[in-house]
Amino acid sequence: MMLGGQLLIWAPGSAGTSGPALCYPYACTQVRQFLRVSTANVFEALTDRLQAAFRQLSSRGKLTPRDVRDGLKDVRLALLEADVHYQVVKDFIKQVQNEALGEDILKGLNPTQQIVNIVHEQLVHLLGDSAVAIDYAPDPPTVIILCGLQGSGKTTTAGKLALSLKNEGRSPLLCATDVYRPAAIEQLQQIGEQVDVPVFSTGGNDPVGIARAAVSHAESANLDPVIIDTAGRLHIDQEMMAEIEQIEGSFDQPETLLVLDALTGQDAVNVAEEFGKRLELDGLILTKLDGDARGGAALSARAVTGVPIKLVGVGEKMEALDVFHPDRMAQRILGMGDVLSLIEKAQQTLNAEEAAQLQQRLLSAQFDLEDFRTHLGRVRGMGPLDQILKMIPGTAGLSDLSDIEIDERELDVVDTVINSMTPAERQNPELLNASRKRRIAHGSGTSVQDVNIVLKQHRQLAEMMKAMTQGKGIQLGRAQLGGV
Repeated sequence: MMLGGQLLIWAPGSAGTSGPALCYPYACTQVRQFLRVSTANVFEALTDRLQAAFRQLSSRGKLTPRDVRDGLKDVRLALLEADVHYQVVKDFIKQVQNEALGEDILKGLNPTQQIVNIVHEQLVHLLGDSAVAIDYAPDPPTVIILCGLQGSGKTTTAGKLALSLKNEGRSPLLCATDVYRPAAIEQLQQIGEQVDVPVFSTGGNDPVGIARAAVSHAESANLDPVIIDTAGRLHIDQEMMAEIEQIEGSFDQPETLLVLDALTGQDAVNVAEEFGKRLELDGLILTKLDGDARGGAALSARAVTGVPIKLVGVGEKMEALDVFHPDRMAQRILGMGDVLSLIEKAQQTLNAEEAAQLQQRLLSAQFDLEDFRTHLGRVRGMGPLDQILKMIPGTAGLSDLSDIEIDERELDVVDTVINSMTPAERQNPELLNASRKRRIAHGSGTSVQDVNIVLKQHRQLAEMMKAMTQGKGIQLGRAQLGGV
């Protein structure tokens, strides 16, 4: 939540506790000085291995060239275990080693930190240097062709992309050309209804003709862009590959995006190479980046294919499609947090006017249980709380926070308890005597202890938020957050 120039996220603790599991204030001017990252569970194992390698280097104090080589062996092993392409790892380690063995680095005051910075810079370069946007045609409609293997998530990604472009103020049209998979067209139509985007389908069996008709329809209906959901195909299926070549060749300068499943690891890179030989690929979309994959596809795809990663799927919801930021991803891999993405999520859930109103209520001691419930809803709207926690720089090294187990069902308990109160009780918690608490507990299916915990959480949040609006810091475990 943006509040008085501060970012404040709060959620209840784990079951049986009343303390905050997450409360992180940060001045916006300070936030912009942090490096940028992205959020994805896919790199957790790699992050742990890299941090262990850097800790071992830092424990040696002054570094020798042999120390650096030994440390980079651990980095190389970590990347290989993450399923990164062997040649990519070899080139990456060579670049880092050439810079890390420089005389100025080894004789510096903090050589390990400088090596970490070198690794970060090379990771950013490996991932693509900067975010690459969709290239829209000068004369609409822009034709966006989604291609990929069967099961890579093309149809769902088409819906996510349509919703994202719609939220940008565009008027997309979805086109169903998968005439082979049973119910594929019906699936896209259902997704179109879900995101409120029209879906074009002729009912015919010619994917090329359907795509051309969709673009003609978009021109007459003033819809832009056209997102063509093609049939999944194996890259060794020559007939199907020829078909998608015809679809691409039917339009001038289409935006051809290859959808890759991050769970497939190095094989995703092989797929990208084969599709790149037949099509003029403009970018990649990585799906399932929130899963249990080891991250090799994301780290290898751009380096091997030369094609930028433009978008990443980070969840099952239709809103879970993000622009790929190489700099943010690099810092995420190195365990440095995700403050900028955290701010973006907060700004999406609370506009400036609402923040100003809330700040005024806090300063006038009017932050009631209705405000409390609204705030928790905003926090939940930002995404899974465990992912939000990992966006905070430095939390990887705080045992106070690393051992926290966040159960989002606790938020359901809070919401249920508050819903069982009368409007007057929500506006004035001081009315809640023992009798009223018993009634609320009975009505919400909880205990009086649960009601007391909710009330305590409300008081804690009100006090912390008021302190931050007044420029004061707060203590969370051994960490001093905010303040001077």
